[in-house]
Amino acid sequence: MKRNLCVGAAFLALIAALGFGSRALEKKAVVEAATVQVPLFEVDPMWPKPLPNHWVIGQTIGVSVDAQDHVWIIHRAGSLEPKETYSAQNPPAAECCTPAPPILAFDQEGNLVQHWGGAGQGYDWPMSNHGITVDYKGNVWIGGNGNAYAGLGAKLQHDDMVLKFTMDGKFLMQIGHPDQSKGSNDTENLKGPAKMFVDPGANELYVADGYGNKRVIVFDADTGKYKRHWGAYGHVPDDTDVPKYDPDAPVDQQFRNPVHCAQLANDGLLYVCDRANDRIQVFKKDGTFVKEQIIEKKTLGDGSVWDIAFSRDPQQKFIFLTDGANEKVHILLRDTLQTLTSFGDGGRQPGQFYAVHSITTDSKGNIYTTETYRGQRVQKFVYKGMGPVTKDDQGVLWPKLSK
Repeated sequence: MKRNLCVGAAFLALIAALGFGSRALEKKAVVEAATVQVPLFEVDPMWPKPLPNHWVIGQTIGVSVDAQDHVWIIHRAGSLEPKETYSAQNPPAAECCTPAPPILAFDQEGNLVQHWGGAGQGYDWPMSNHGITVDYKGNVWIGGNGNAYAGLGAKLQHDDMVLKFTMDGKFLMQIGHPDQSKGSNDTENLKGPAKMFVDPGANELYVADGYGNKRVIVFDADTGKYKRHWGAYGHVPDDTDVPKYDPDAPVDQQFRNPVHCAQLANDGLLYVCDRANDRIQVFKKDGTFVKEQIIEKKTLGDGSVWDIAFSRDPQQKFIFLTDGANEKVHILLRDTLQTLTSFGDGGRQPGQFYAVHSITTDSKGNIYTTETYRGQRVQKFVYKGMGPVTKDDQGVLWPKLSK
């Protein structure tokens, strides 16, 4: 009996020690997390200001900031429901509303400062707008992911091009032609380009190509001349159909549709959104594979890696990643691709998201996001300085009420 009591006491002491050790480890982890500084934000529920002329916007599928910190968006007027466009009907069915022009620009206060876009002479406007980039020269680039049908239900990727304009909407250049794509190794046409970025150093246009193809492709930004292209891991892209995404299967050796972003950092590394594979892949400018990271691996459906933007410090220390399936913006360390925290939640109130799609930052460190499907808006998240990581997920970043 005495021996049993001694053993029991020792066992209880061991449990207590393990419990203390576990709590100590948890406390240490919290302390370590609290020492990591991340950018902090609050949503600005009053930005942008209401549009004039009873204008409303549809699925908002691109955002970019120019050198003047003006915020450019592109949306799909065709995604609006009939009851959202009563005044545009013939005859008008009610006083409100009518689709806004597809391209809009706002200043820092949320005032509308530019608007244009749509069909015109000398170019093929997309059936379904997708992506907008204002380059270092002030040129505006757009893509598209629209489909057409060519008899007996045969489906074509109609939007096989990107377009280049001046800031006031003057057409400059078109790369590719509708319904002409021959696949992921066609050097003349695109196939559902999702997003573009122009490298100021080399004056090269990188395209995430995208909804029909499975590649990154590079052109001269002035002439449109083809330079190079590649698929996942730097492989030659392959258009073979792949099985449904399985998070427990070996990683895919090719991109899935859509290849949704291609964003170049200041140090020359290119970050590519392989959306339906839930991963970022990183490359050198010549297509040499560097590394990858899986984000929310169990995400099915639309995938988790939609778009990325970099923080505006010289080192671009942080990546902001939109996740339109889990309705969050993830904040990652760019050098390690480690996720530090996230913010947002599903919903339609300010600071919430419905299919958060595109993201960019301005020179002050503020974040701008757009939402597709029934989200149909652009939001501004005001940079509030640096602070410790206190939660894995911060939820809705509602402004703090002043006392």
